[in-house]
Amino acid sequence: MIEDVQVRQTVKARVVRTDLRTRDLVNQAVASIPTLGMQRAAEFLAAMNVPAEIAVRTLVYPHRRRRG
Repeated sequence: MIEDVQVRQTVKARVVRTDLRTRDLVNQAVASIPTLGMQRAAEFLAAMNVPAEIAVRTLVYPHRRRRG
């Protein structure tokens, strides 16, 4: 029973990204941090209309990024 609940929770956690444009923009911004810095990466995402919630989560809390 407990194993079934854990499997269902794991499956729910694996959400497939459907917004490929945002994914690509975030990946580009994250890759630019070492050379351009966090501020410029954030400015890039804002200029590209990436929602602030996503920009903050991906730039400031990289362990919260989705994979996929």
